[in-house]
Amino acid sequence: MPVVFHWNGYRFYFYSQENNEPVHIHVEKAEASAKFWIEPRIEEVYSYGFTSGQRKEIRKFIQENSEHIKKAWYEHFKNK
Repeated sequence: MPVVFHWNGYRFYFYSQENNEPVHIHVEKAEASAKFWIEPRIEEVYSYGFTSGQRKEIRKFIQENSEHIKKAWYEHFKNK
């Protein structure tokens, strides 16, 4: 499970067996979790336990770092 970022108590990661899905990122903090598509556009897939303010903060961080997330995804899955 490659971790792409630790930021503000959040962990941003993806699962190694999910290369058959579009580029996306999972987010966890304490007992809360979420999943966001990165491509074709940034979109929340699900969110459990985050407040609306946290979801907005996460989405903004993902938007600002989407190129880094995509790069990490493609580097990880290039040989799979």
